[in-house]
Amino acid sequence: MAAERMAVRRLRGVSQEQFLQQLYPQRSPLVLEGIDLGPCTRKWTPDYLGHVGGAREVKVHVASVAQMDFISKNFVYRTLPFDKLVQRATEEKHKEFFISEDEKYYLRSLGEDPRKDVADIRKQFPLLEEDIKFPKFFKEEQFFSSVFRISSPGLQLWTHYDVMDNFLIQVTGKKRVVLFSPRDAQYLYLAGTKSEVLDIDNPDLTKYPLFAKARRYECSLEAGDVLFIPALWFHNVISEEFGVGVNVFWKHLPPECYDKTDTYGNKDPTAASRAAQILDRALKTLSELPEEYRDFYARRMVLHIQDRAYSKNFE
Repeated sequence: MAAERMAVRRLRGVSQEQFLQQLYPQRSPLVLEGIDLGPCTRKWTPDYLGHVGGAREVKVHVASVAQMDFISKNFVYRTLPFDKLVQRATEEKHKEFFISEDEKYYLRSLGEDPRKDVADIRKQFPLLEEDIKFPKFFKEEQFFSSVFRISSPGLQLWTHYDVMDNFLIQVTGKKRVVLFSPRDAQYLYLAGTKSEVLDIDNPDLTKYPLFAKARRYECSLEAGDVLFIPALWFHNVISEEFGVGVNVFWKHLPPECYDKTDTYGNKDPTAASRAAQILDRALKTLSELPEEYRDFYARRMVLHIQDRAYSKNFE
């Protein structure tokens, strides 16, 4: 049985008021067209980026396969001059100093000190700041990070969720994005924030039978498109061409909900982390019982969680 497929809604000329009052509360992915992003969509050619970025060193993911897996780490990290990264990412074949002849490159920009600083394209690449405008659909004090991304053609990123709302701004190139609702998490075979199912188009349903129940939402992004990805929505991204994008993340929950040490924006809210730790202790306590009793009381716990914590709005 194939997973049900839905097209992500697309709208042109959405105003700030329309987004915040009508669309944002729906908590669903949305492609925004016709947003004023500045001159970046025409200026950010490989030559221009290589010139502006110059020999500044950046850490990149380098993989010998198209489907990157953050669970098994089927890639390595390399430090390259930015202009060399752009050059290599735009080439189809690479024959020296590489893992294979068809390496894939992926840049996810970092803060100056990733342990303390968040990524912000305006700070790490100040010469590009004047080229791009962020959609003014959230308050400046909610801003968390702006992540500069560069991808080789054909590269596919693993399915994962983020804990903050974000805009994926497609500056150049084309991407295909497949999303899954947070309510389908039980079908995605999660390891932390990531899905174990790498090949979402031809999944091994013998190994991952429940994946067939996950409803997938799809969209294609071209230069100038902006995809709103609500927090907790899983997404899988394929760069159909050499592509440049910027993710803008913002805090939509009260500040105290987030881990203050989280510079990547991928740690679960502090209350969720505490609850997971409590659950681990409860399960350890249950292991003291014989199997028959452990099974029975575990099922009761699941029912109790469903009754107390599941939202009736999502049933």
